[in-house]
Amino acid sequence: MENDGPSRTALATAYARAYHQVVDRPQVFTDPLAARLLGHTEEDLLELGRAGRLSDAVTNRHRRLFFAARARFAEDTVAAAVAGGVRQVVVLGAGLDTFAYRNPHRDLRVFEVDHPATQAWKRERLAVAGISSPETVTFVPVDFETQALATELESAGFSRAGSAVFVWLGVVYYLTPDAVRATLAYIAGQGGAVEVVFDYLRSAVTEEERVHERARADRLAGIGEPLSSYFSPDGIAAELAALGFTGVEDCSGPDLIAGCGGVFDGPPLPALHVLRMLRASR
Repeated sequence: MENDGPSRTALATAYARAYHQVVDRPQVFTDPLAARLLGHTEEDLLELGRAGRLSDAVTNRHRRLFFAARARFAEDTVAAAVAGGVRQVVVLGAGLDTFAYRNPHRDLRVFEVDHPATQAWKRERLAVAGISSPETVTFVPVDFETQALATELESAGFSRAGSAVFVWLGVVYYLTPDAVRATLAYIAGQGGAVEVVFDYLRSAVTEEERVHERARADRLAGIGEPLSSYFSPDGIAAELAALGFTGVEDCSGPDLIAGCGGVFDGPPLPALHVLRMLRASR
């Protein structure tokens, strides 16, 4: 991550969500603020695409659909939790996510947790784009090298005793397994009912998958964002069970997209099969 703004992968994800709004039909995720936050109109995005100025993560339909479906799955989870009485959602590594500014639930508090530099850049972009921050959103800047998530959330008014949903998208890949486990243990310690939604990379099991795994790892290491963790579905399920989580739902990237109504143009990319989406409750 750059000191003065979001990581390149966070930007690519935001562009993918915005581009999805204008080029994909059927649309699996609706986000009318994505392009505005980035400072673009729909026409701008189409022109950038025609000029070849968008990354493969944006222009590749399969990868773009995963980012869109991932966000849809998380927001559907939040909506169901709110219907069940939950009034807090924590977005870990919020990046350029816009849910807090589209939040349709008037009494749902959204705690956006991110690195101070990313959050400052985002807040500047929100102001420039004329996107107001409702009273229901609370910014929680956390430098994990020097600050503790628990301390900063508590200081921001988060109720440790209440129920909550934790949304954790596009982050687990870049954390060590120990850091992932520590965060899950913190979430499991919530006093009330709690759900967590996150995506992760499954360990490669075939030679084809290992080739794609190495290529992905090399590409991300080359932009200074190395991958740090892989899990097996059985392994992560066992770790969640040990923390008291039940009702684990875990699906592959292609199944996630199909479940959200996404339509592929040809067979799903091999790389999608190792991308997993998981929801667990305690």
